[in-house]
Amino acid sequence: MEEEMESLYKNNTWELVQLPKGRKAIGCRWVYKIKKDLEGNIERFKARLVVKGYAQKPGIDFDEVFSPVVRITTIRVVLAIAVVLDLELEQLDVKTAFLHGDLDEEIFMTQTEGFIEEKKKNLVCRLNKSLYGLKQAPRCWYKRFDSFIVSLGFHRCEADHCAYFYDCKDGYFCILLLYVDDMIVAGNSMKYISTLKAQLAREFDMKDLRAVNQILGMTVIRERTERKVWLSQRHYVEKILQRFNMKNAKPVCTPFPTRLKMSSTQCPSSAEEKAVMSQVPYSSAVGCLMFAMVSTRPDIAQAVGAVSKYMANLGCDHWKVVKWILRYLRGTSGFCLCYSYDNLSCVGYVDSILRGFR
Repeated sequence: MEEEMESLYKNNTWELVQLPKGRKAIGCRWVYKIKKDLEGNIERFKARLVVKGYAQKPGIDFDEVFSPVVRITTIRVVLAIAVVLDLELEQLDVKTAFLHGDLDEEIFMTQTEGFIEEKKKNLVCRLNKSLYGLKQAPRCWYKRFDSFIVSLGFHRCEADHCAYFYDCKDGYFCILLLYVDDMIVAGNSMKYISTLKAQLAREFDMKDLRAVNQILGMTVIRERTERKVWLSQRHYVEKILQRFNMKNAKPVCTPFPTRLKMSSTQCPSSAEEKAVMSQVPYSSAVGCLMFAMVSTRPDIAQAVGAVSKYMANLGCDHWKVVKWILRYLRGTSGFCLCYSYDNLSCVGYVDSILRGFR
């Protein structure tokens, strides 16, 4: 908590003022978390001050809140390009990223529990910077980072607004991907990447994670001499298996049961059946499967697409198929996506004959 407050004071996050008439101060609270690595080992204990953003009022405390993040497909494309061109791959993390955002609205917050100044108990905090919990905090951070990285000469990709590229005249180039406070930097010059790191560190409080080894719960394994990169979600799969009590289930070898056909006739027909199925964590399980599907497991795409049709009115047979997919993941948790050295030509596949196509 003291480390967090030190960071807030250093960033000049707020100033103590009298609450204006007609305005209401938003509350705040401490959130504690134990940070662990992919192996489950404790890295550190973390305390974060969070604003109770649910008390904000539109048009008064916030307006626009949308903030983009880099697409997972973009991350995979850049990793594939890095393998083919043998690029450097580095990872950075922004400490307390949301504290760097500049607020456009005037927002007042109550003083922090445990750090209330004795002689100024009647004052409130007028926020100068965004804080975690504010509805507009992600947008404020993105706007601040976007303006800074563009000022360095980077160009924003029109297809993905969290992908930036820099093309030097002397043949060097660099690609930067941003996912909230996580960054991946790929380039053909380690010297330039080091310069970029220094520029970012002067503007933001950064943590240099060196070579990429994990991103968004995906483990990145690189064999540079063999020109290969593997993407794995083994730890994520094991976590969802444990969450839905399928860790000791019997594995199956196919992602979809061949003898079972899904249809709307299997949906509940009575109020009693609907009440029973409403207790099943169907939506949560399908959501977890979707994240694995779009990240590293395209082999379950057809099966996940089939079960997602019945999210609003699921039956017992539909839940059995979801558990079947989890059993398939149980036996294939070690499967990885592999990118190896090849050319950068675009290759497409179709499952039907195209006639009259030009």
